[in-house]
Amino acid sequence: MTASPELGNARTASPDLLRSVFRQHAAGVAVITAAGDGPVGFTATSLNSVAAEPPLISFGVGTSSSSWPVVAEAEHIGVHILGEHQQELAATFARSGADRFGPSTYWRSGPAGVPVLDGVLAWLVCRVVARVPAGDHRIVIAQAEVGDPAGSGRPLVYHQGRFTALRD
Repeated sequence: MTASPELGNARTASPDLLRSVFRQHAAGVAVITAAGDGPVGFTATSLNSVAAEPPLISFGVGTSSSSWPVVAEAEHIGVHILGEHQQELAATFARSGADRFGPSTYWRSGPAGVPVLDGVLAWLVCRVVARVPAGDHRIVIAQAEVGDPAGSGRPLVYHQGRFTALRD
């Protein structure tokens, strides 16, 4: 039997506790995009590989997000894995009210009309297969249809409330 962890600092579950705990969890940084009347996108650290067969991914999106109305209806979404050189891009897509597809964002219309960002480490275009209610968010599950893993560089990471790079 192993020793139990110190429980003296234990707190009752709350949104603040969850945020505090997940500040300790390093996560890769992705940008999710979709096409509506215009392109939309947001920074996500909740991206997960769900299954290899069929190739499924998931991510969470807040229902109060400006991107949600388009993602709620989109048949396809783009998933972009950011490199450590893309901290400003991650911040732009995370900032409320930012001109995410303005002159400083390099992108093109990709498969199924999905906005595909240039210079990323890897990208996928996926077909949405489910949107699962989860509190004030939805978990989107999507099947990869096409992509490119051939970008170069090291991944961007989110830890302790900021974007950072891996250390050697």
